[in-house]
Amino acid sequence: MNIILFGAPGAGKGTQANFLINEFDLIQISTGDMLREAVKLKTELGKQVETIMANGDLVPDKIIFSLISDRLNKEDIKKGFIFDGFPRNLKQAQKLDEIINDMNIKLDFVFHIDVDEEILTSRIENRAKQEKITRKDDTSSILIERLKVFNRETKPVLEYYSNKKILNVIDGMGTIEEVSLNISMIIKKDFKVD
Repeated sequence: MNIILFGAPGAGKGTQANFLINEFDLIQISTGDMLREAVKLKTELGKQVETIMANGDLVPDKIIFSLISDRLNKEDIKKGFIFDGFPRNLKQAQKLDEIINDMNIKLDFVFHIDVDEEILTSRIENRAKQEKITRKDDTSSILIERLKVFNRETKPVLEYYSNKKILNVIDGMGTIEEVSLNISMIIKKDFKVD
């Protein structure tokens, strides 16, 4: 089972991705995590993208697709994977389709965790207060920039998947458990799960 999970910054994508990984034994492919890991390890790639990410800008597609192609070739994703917050724009969605079609991989579900943006801002501020190590991209000024980018770049992607009839919009304003349950019910209705 292969899934793409969308939501504005702070919508709870990471939390729901973890739920799906545990519930359905999926491998998470998070471009954000791959990029943050590269920054942390101070690889050449990490040095290139650190400034871009710190400003809330998007990392160039060429870098992202090189990471993704490598990842999709690994054995561990054969049982299923989940993309968390990718593709971020229409061009990436089309390119991802090309790559997975060439690899004979099918997308089963696209979920959009839909949340109120004002509430998102307070969620991010609370997360920043609670965590000992604050992500550089977790400040309200960066969040506002990331929300603008999300609205400008990612909304057309949702339309793209909606036209392909695989988009499921989930109300993200409920509790974590309610959101998880809604996603799980859609999967179990359409997909034979062991």
